Amino acid sequence: MDFFNDHVVAFALVCAAVAIGFGIGFTIWLLRQPPGDERMQEIGRAIQEGAAAYLRRQYMTIAAVAVVPFLALGLYSELGWGTAIGFLVGATFSAAAGFVGMNVAVRSNMRTAEAAKSGLRPALNVAFRAGSVTGLLVVGLGLLGVAGYYYVLTGLLDNSQESAIRDLIGLAFGGSLISVFARLGGGIYTKAADVGA
Repeated sequence: MDFFNDHVVAFALVCAAVAIGFGIGFTIWLLRQPPGDERMQEIGRAIQEGAAAYLRRQYMTIAAVAVVPFLALGLYSELGWGTAIGFLVGATFSAAAGFVGMNVAVRSNMRTAEAAKSGLRPALNVAFRAGSVTGLLVVGLGLLGVAGYYYVLTGLLDNSQESAIRDLIGLAFGGSLISVFARLGGGIYTKAADVGA
């Protein structure tokens, strides 16, 4: 039990690396699958362009809004810049997971449809692997952010555990802010697409 307690951060970082590695591996595998005929690819490109425009606009808005809590956390003497940097790390990792997840999802649509021509099993295989990319990256990047930032604070900067945990609150806040924006924006985007259809 002492070995685990002494190396818990290293264990968390290894688990994060494994999750991210599987996410990257599934993404590479997915992109090697046949994308379908020309009509499917044309529709897929239109979906990709729409999703890219949506993400670009959403992340520009989030970046503008995130400046306020970043500065507020940094300038507030009880929390300080360690918490503000944690906020930035959490927001960045959450945005990265959302960006990759959305891009993989829109690229998997036509590949799943193409695989369905060969049967249910190949289509489910493509769909499940594509869907697992987002989950693996959310877990992997979240764990990497928490364990990595904790290690930087306590191991490299030699901060106290109490100070490090306070700074990790900023990381959780940053990740949550991006998630809320993605959830609200995604719901609005989906409803607009339904109305447009």
